[in-house]
Amino acid sequence: MNQRLHHVGISFGRVAHWHDGLGEYSQQLGFEFAGRALRLREQHGLVLHFHLQPQWHGRFGPDVGYLSSHTLQRFVHWRTTRFAVWHILHQHIRLRPPLGCRASIETVHDLNFLHTKRGAKLERYRARMRRRLAQRQRVVAITEHVAADIRRELAPLMVSPQVVHNGVTDLSLAARQAVTGLADAPFLLHVSRMAPSKNIVALLDLAAAWPERRFVFAGADSTYVAEVRRLIAERRLHNVHIQLDLSEAQKAWLYAQCDGFLFPSLAEGFGLPPLEAMCFGKAVFLSRLTSLPEVGGDAAYYFDSFDGAAMRRTVEAGLTRHAAEGRAALALAQARRFNWARCADAYLAQYLSLLPDRAPGADTRAAA
Repeated sequence: MNQRLHHVGISFGRVAHWHDGLGEYSQQLGFEFAGRALRLREQHGLVLHFHLQPQWHGRFGPDVGYLSSHTLQRFVHWRTTRFAVWHILHQHIRLRPPLGCRASIETVHDLNFLHTKRGAKLERYRARMRRRLAQRQRVVAITEHVAADIRRELAPLMVSPQVVHNGVTDLSLAARQAVTGLADAPFLLHVSRMAPSKNIVALLDLAAAWPERRFVFAGADSTYVAEVRRLIAERRLHNVHIQLDLSEAQKAWLYAQCDGFLFPSLAEGFGLPPLEAMCFGKAVFLSRLTSLPEVGGDAAYYFDSFDGAAMRRTVEAGLTRHAAEGRAALALAQARRFNWARCADAYLAQYLSLLPDRAPGADTRAAA
């Protein structure tokens, strides 16, 4: 018997690289979905199409379709295929779902504009996000914190946000490649996309208050990196090393070699790097702001002040406690609570529940 086919579009937008948090989230979900594509088609009639720039077509293998993204799709998006479900992977994607799409899902990673905008500009951002989400049949938040922000700041919406936590990629068993110049002394590590919201200034204050300690700031290049380099030179911080655009093997080596991981971010929707460090059993030091206590739980240590000397005391005490109390296992257990396979399962259940012939209460368990 021929099974009815349901086309599902997954929009990655105009992704330029995979080196930051959104890129990691997008590619890990892409690989999870692609690995199930044949079974999903056979068992549920789902046909998966990945919507992204042409240079990435084929990245996820031959079992999914590929659709090209284009700037003009911000205004109108026409396809001959009619989609049952269209999933917008994050709120920074400005491209519209195709005309005739039956249902759309959007994942919201943060409402960081609440922390960076003021006055009339804040109200414009809030109104724009409210209008955007009002068009969706499902809204997903990546943490309870983000879901609470949506309910508080964007109400009333037609649908209440549901929470699907991100996974984490465990690099502890991955191949490792040493980073040149860092093999001769211990260091404290920070990994991020190097933006002002990551509170790099506080880390520089910590480095100034702890000149005998070496600090490594690693991650994707950004426009803010030049400002960070200027501040390092201005303050003559010879104990700070910047390492950009890491390979996975280099990142795994940094996590394995560091004494502890620092992440005093001011605004996070989730926070993947702290969990990546926890996969190695490392002591992780976080701010108490936004989503980070939800992600770090009792396994992390927290800054109560961003004063350099106070941060140093927190890190020194945390490193001592981490070694003496065998807390590495607790860190590892916290990281294992977040899994990309479970994340993909939750999204696939959402897709199946939106199919036009899916009866209410029907089994929505995706093919594992």
